[in-house]
Amino acid sequence: METVIEHRRGIGGMAIHSDGGLVISGRNVAVKGLVGSDDTATHVLKENDPTNGIVGYNDLTVDAHGRLYVGSLAFVASESRDVDKPGQLFCIDLDGSARVVADDVLLTNGLGFSPDGSLLYHADTLRSTVFVYDVRDDGSLGPKRPFVQTSDDGHPDGLAVDVAGNVLVALPHTGLVGCFDASGYRTASIQIDVPMVTSLTFGGDDMRDLYIVSGSEGLDTDRGAGVFKARVETPGLAIPPCQVAV
Repeated sequence: METVIEHRRGIGGMAIHSDGGLVISGRNVAVKGLVGSDDTATHVLKENDPTNGIVGYNDLTVDAHGRLYVGSLAFVASESRDVDKPGQLFCIDLDGSARVVADDVLLTNGLGFSPDGSLLYHADTLRSTVFVYDVRDDGSLGPKRPFVQTSDDGHPDGLAVDVAGNVLVALPHTGLVGCFDASGYRTASIQIDVPMVTSLTFGGDDMRDLYIVSGSEGLDTDRGAGVFKARVETPGLAIPPCQVAV
């Protein structure tokens, strides 16, 4: 195991930047570890703004143009569930400007584009729903509509999309990753031996390794969170590098 980024607590999401380094969300959205820069240098793309209801940022993803999409938090999720303070979904354009592309998100989580980039999936955990938006050419979004409601399995968290357009969703407290086809029909589940499934991503040379992140909730005190790997039949979509100017 190797430490890539030090001194960064409360990470919500990560993506590779085209200039090297990682885009990381949490208390802000920032790029760290750019090639040719001091490893400790932080290039902030978007600050938090508590006076306007933004205390931090959670999951993020990148479209085929290199634009960054990230959800904001109006409360500290580990401390509160203040549903009177919904968050927003931002698009950070290539020139570094940010705009709101969706709002009224109670607890923003997983984000992922369909294979052709025409749809954006977005988990709103406190609504027990993965929503889907149509994506316009300029990166703005159409009205959201329900894609999958997970009430029977709890609340959706992180998600990932494969090359066939299936949406894989982490279902905390269940030990399950649900696999839903493009119509929203559940076709399969992946079970791990701990309950708190929180996030997932594809990797490996053939993109058929599914990495599943777990939390420590529900485990003995001497057993912490972990990362599991499952082999899947359908390769996952690679997330493009972020090309936002720094």
